[in-house]
Amino acid sequence: MQVHEIDPGFAIADAVTPADLEEVARQGVRAVICNRRPGEAEDHPDDRALSTRAVELGLEWRCIPVTPGEYSEADIAAFGQALESLPTPILAFCRTGRRAVHLWAHARSREPQCNIPLLLAAARAAGHDLEERRSQLEAAARQS
Repeated sequence: MQVHEIDPGFAIADAVTPADLEEVARQGVRAVICNRRPGEAEDHPDDRALSTRAVELGLEWRCIPVTPGEYSEADIAAFGQALESLPTPILAFCRTGRRAVHLWAHARSREPQCNIPLLLAAARAAGHDLEERRSQLEAAARQS
């Protein structure tokens, strides 16, 4: 599991296992957001096994499953609500971290005074280039 801090109190990761959840709980993570779809990959533990383990470890668990590149307004709003309501630090994950960072950027772009270049730089520092989403993020920022 590769973890990258994106914002204070928020990090993304690629696919996690129950053992990874134990490690992040030891490191102080308090909440986990899963962006994988149920049954997405045979080589990955299912959502129920992960959510059960997370709860056993005292972690808050939120599942916002999305298809790569397909983010509805409801998905973005749910992610934004999770960022606001879950205890920090939060770890969001999917297969590569890309969906998690996309949803984070889209949710943050709707906040007042959002700085899109800083969002893009934070994502880039974590290994995710969001330039192809710049126009969408800027449009959302103008509307907030």
